[in-house]
Amino acid sequence: MLLRRLPDRIDLLKKVPLFSGLSRRHLGLIVRETERVNADRGKVLARQGALGREFLLIVDGSARVERDGKVIARLGAGDFFGEMSLIDKKPQSATVTAETAIDLLVVDARSFRNLLDTVPGLQKKILITLCERLRGADAALGSRN
Repeated sequence: MLLRRLPDRIDLLKKVPLFSGLSRRHLGLIVRETERVNADRGKVLARQGALGREFLLIVDGSARVERDGKVIARLGAGDFFGEMSLIDKKPQSATVTAETAIDLLVVDARSFRNLLDTVPGLQKKILITLCERLRGADAALGSRN
């Protein structure tokens, strides 16, 4: 998938739930802060316990999320990770590994903080996603009892 042109990347972001509803201008701000990265199957994209340095959005491919060696989730196109460590400046809570060749849009920590401050609605959308993840984790814990 070629995403070199700005309009192509904006169209891609419009399809991602996190960015849905944002204006084309704000999507343009986000795109300007992203770098396109490809990684091979098996590549560790984030490591539990390490300090987070970037926000990653999966464009194509899949990844698994592990905590303490146990798979807790699988991610695919449109999913993102790395935001928690950037927000609270604490070590990453899980390891994320590419299960297939993977195409990512990456935002470094400084740009991520800048986008949170300048793109209206982005903070709220990330908070909603974090709440959904927490509720899912709570439900999973409840179903074990």
